[in-house]
Amino acid sequence: MELVVIVAVVLGLGVLSRVLADRLRIPSVLFLIVAGIAIGPEILGLVSKETFGDGLPVMVGVSVAIILFEGGYHLHVDKLKESPRAMVRFVTIGAALTWLGTALAVVVFLDTTPEVGLLVGALLIATGPTVIGPILQVVTVRDHVAAVLEGEGVINDVTAAILVVVVFEVLVAANGWWPMLAFEFAVRLAVGLGIGALVAAIVWFVLTRSNLAPGTGPLHARLIVLAGVVAAYAGAEAAASETGIAAAAMAGFALGNVDLPHHEEVIDFLDDLSVVVLSFVFVALAALIDFEDIQLLGLAGLAVVISVTVVLRPFVVYIATTHERFTTNERLFLSAVGPRGIIPASVATLFAVELEALGRPQEAQLLAGTVFLIIFITVVLQAGLARQIADHLDVSPMRTILVGAGRVGLSLAERLEQDGENVLVVDLDPDAVETARNRGIRAIEGDGTSADVLARVGAADAKAVVATTPDDDVNLLVSQLAQTSFDVSTVASRVNEPENVDAFESLGVRAIDLSMATAWSLENVLERPSLSAWMNELGRTGDVQEIEVTASDLVGESIATVNAEIPDGCIVGLLTHEDGTREVPTGDHRLSEGDRVTFIGQVDAVERAIKRFHPHD
Repeated sequence: MELVVIVAVVLGLGVLSRVLADRLRIPSVLFLIVAGIAIGPEILGLVSKETFGDGLPVMVGVSVAIILFEGGYHLHVDKLKESPRAMVRFVTIGAALTWLGTALAVVVFLDTTPEVGLLVGALLIATGPTVIGPILQVVTVRDHVAAVLEGEGVINDVTAAILVVVVFEVLVAANGWWPMLAFEFAVRLAVGLGIGALVAAIVWFVLTRSNLAPGTGPLHARLIVLAGVVAAYAGAEAAASETGIAAAAMAGFALGNVDLPHHEEVIDFLDDLSVVVLSFVFVALAALIDFEDIQLLGLAGLAVVISVTVVLRPFVVYIATTHERFTTNERLFLSAVGPRGIIPASVATLFAVELEALGRPQEAQLLAGTVFLIIFITVVLQAGLARQIADHLDVSPMRTILVGAGRVGLSLAERLEQDGENVLVVDLDPDAVETARNRGIRAIEGDGTSADVLARVGAADAKAVVATTPDDDVNLLVSQLAQTSFDVSTVASRVNEPENVDAFESLGVRAIDLSMATAWSLENVLERPSLSAWMNELGRTGDVQEIEVTASDLVGESIATVNAEIPDGCIVGLLTHEDGTREVPTGDHRLSEGDRVTFIGQVDAVERAIKRFHPHD
């Protein structure tokens, strides 16, 4: 079959995989790897190692450079600030532990040399935007979780690409020594990052100083950026092999964090281009999976997979997220979702050939088999089931948007974060935004009264929009936009002047009269000091949560029976019926479908009670 026909088939399967993924809400990499295996030598035999000849490494290299450039372009400094300590641990201690731990598992279970173990371990450091990006397109997680997944993917792809070359050249091919390994790695990393930064500076200078014509400006901006990607990759590769990946990622990161003309058009172009090249390289490389190499590994290969995914990955996540704001379920999600992508697949193919050239065919088979086995299993199980894993662990909360980063807004944001909500604060004042970020709150600079800004922050899919500014006119406009333009189910607002409460309530907005709220709080301090102190601890030691009864086995049960089933440290404090009437229930009250139950108690106990009543919350 002619090469052009095969390329058309590969691209067609890639596009079809993306369409299916969007329709079925399943990460596209699952369909891509299945499509690649289907046209490979194991099934249809349309594609083999000889199909693309010597051109495959070049095509894959440029494609991966484009993908990493796009990943770096989206990796904003603000995103890295979501969980900076966790991010640093993932790409330093975490990468080192993954490398050495994987190497140990390979040496122990597959009975090979330490050098080959270190080579395989270096390859499997990488997750990468090729697999993380499609997952985050169908799984919504809190921003700090997405940030570490994206950051780890981009940065560790660079680490893996350089480290595997250094390990091969220093330890495998030349029998060198460890200090030289560190030196070579540092030099190549510096070359890649330096050339990437230089190319980014040139592209920025050209785009900002060339006065692009309004009509053709977007087109020229896209072409100049594309030329910059290829130039960064080619220039770095000419200076030192396998540094082009670092250069492309660095160039993307640098350009993504400066003001570029036609920024939105460039983003759209990169996203579309990344989909095309991702489809090609994933299908093409999946077609090269040799199941005979995988079968030769036997149970020892599965032992390596279990060591990497079930033992090593959770340990790395635990180390990286210690003393951070990740919940237990978010840690479990990060532990369960760490699929390997294009970098291990493409580089494993290259170095398997290099090992064969050195007269070590068995080690070449072991390298290719181990890497492709882990890629296949992690893509199928971890990427393919990522949405189900997220739903089961309840790590996909809808976003709550707060407009206003003043004292009220930040205090509310902190309390909602403690309750596990996915909070985003919007404010026009850059100083207020910076203050919020310094307190660990996700915040962006923007006008909350702008429909475009609200659309950009995801108001259409928001759980709630809350206006907290000291200006009632601003709050009213935010509330109106949230309801009329985005159909947000829950809209609440701070009301600063009591006479404006009726205007908010006439719109169906849950209005909080600031003066009455303050008076009520002060009354509690004076008349009910113990209750007031406990209410201030909500989200820390104590909690109050209201949920609708949905578990069918509880409908018709008495409160006495329910109290016997819920954990110690929690009680049913209030019962709200479907008609809106409320009462403090006695033990004889029976639950009806649609009732809302308010739990009061210790944080953990309330959480377990909610799971019992409302298991899918």
